[in-house]
Amino acid sequence: MRIRILALLAVIASLMAVAAPAQAITNGVPDKGAHPYVGELVLYVPSREDPRFDDPGYWSTCSGTLVSPTVVVTAGHCAFDVGHNGEDGSDIGGNDVWISFAEEPDFDILRPTSQFAPDNNGGRYQDWSKALNSSNEWIRATAYHHPEYIDGEFFKHDLGVLILSKSVTLKKYGQLPTEGLLDELYAENKSQTYTTVGYGLEDSGPMTGVGGDTRRRAELKLVDLTGVGGRGGGTSAKFSSNADTGGTCLGDSGGPIFVSGSSTIVAVTSYEANINCAGTTGAYRIDQADDLAFLATFGVSS
Repeated sequence: MRIRILALLAVIASLMAVAAPAQAITNGVPDKGAHPYVGELVLYVPSREDPRFDDPGYWSTCSGTLVSPTVVVTAGHCAFDVGHNGEDGSDIGGNDVWISFAEEPDFDILRPTSQFAPDNNGGRYQDWSKALNSSNEWIRATAYHHPEYIDGEFFKHDLGVLILSKSVTLKKYGQLPTEGLLDELYAENKSQTYTTVGYGLEDSGPMTGVGGDTRRRAELKLVDLTGVGGRGGGTSAKFSSNADTGGTCLGDSGGPIFVSGSSTIVAVTSYEANINCAGTTGAYRIDQADDLAFLATFGVSS
């Protein structure tokens, strides 16, 4: 079962030529336990339309990285307008978001949308939130986005945080970067590789989606630090993939981009150059002073 942010793509149609937020690993490989601190998010946005229903209320998925027992780093657009007990949670932090750290999260606990559409979106929320709350796998959280995040210009401050309702104890967690780390790495070695991890689609097109909802990884190279197509210069970085090493697609949003061979996150997956996930990733850098200061308010640091 896949719950994707496809409806969001219509909202940002004016950006489609250069950027589409909420993107998954294409042509990568199964993670096989390499990154147990990367999880899949399921979130509910009460203000967003679902074309299958007569009233608003939209479910979608993203990816994120546990950087402490209770703190997850994700994209800002994955933490924006998340509901709070089914209502608007934008002013207080939305708690209608859950995360699983399983390699293949269990979506079978959610009854098919067709059993609720078109006139019972409220019933779907009650049913799904109850199932997720009752699950031993899915952990409820509260979402917060960068204080300067604006949905229409998501690529400028595309950073979000989840605070888990219960701790997750692991031997290792994702690590935050030092300030300006990506600049240093790019200056020292332009052949440096990076590992992206996420739960998104393995292939995508305007009317199609293949795979998804399993943790996969792929290798990328940093192309430049000026964003993609003129978007996000100074805050976003352009990474490229190829048919051999894979890249990102729908559902990978918020997933980490690590310095290969390490658990250090230099960026989160933010946007794609096109809906076909054709090899170019716009990644939001988290090694900037304002981002590290935002994360520090949640008790995490480099």
